[in-house]
Amino acid sequence: MSPAALLAFATMGFVALVVFGAGMLSLATDRDVIATPGMNPVPGPLAFGVAALAFAATLWPVLRAERPRYTSLFAVVLITALAQLAGLWILALAFGTDIATATAAVGGVATSWTLAAVAGSAAVAAWAAVAVRRTAARPPHWPWEDREDGD
Repeated sequence: MSPAALLAFATMGFVALVVFGAGMLSLATDRDVIATPGMNPVPGPLAFGVAALAFAATLWPVLRAERPRYTSLFAVVLITALAQLAGLWILALAFGTDIATATAAVGGVATSWTLAAVAGSAAVAAWAAVAVRRTAARPPHWPWEDREDGD
């Protein structure tokens, strides 16, 4: 599978895992994903978009390698998580939130399960993409598919 196709699948998988993880955590803890009074609701989802872009941007050079290393996933996970926090802070300020509330929102996300959902989703999706790339996965091929039937 080409690195570009793997990147597309991994990024879609990352987004799906983040939506699932954040939603389940919100349901289980009976809290909003980003629970900060006085903050516009738009920066939260957009920050997840920033995290998805950061995930794709940092995973791309990893997947372009002939045989990518699993240790490079630490950087992908770290940069994705930090991009989510930075994106939330910058977007909160851009949407008119004061600096104290924006900082409180980032602190709340950084110390909640939301950031763990982002980091865990990045780890799983990136690991799967690297595993497929390293193994040069091909469609299944059964031994009897090579035989010529004499019947």
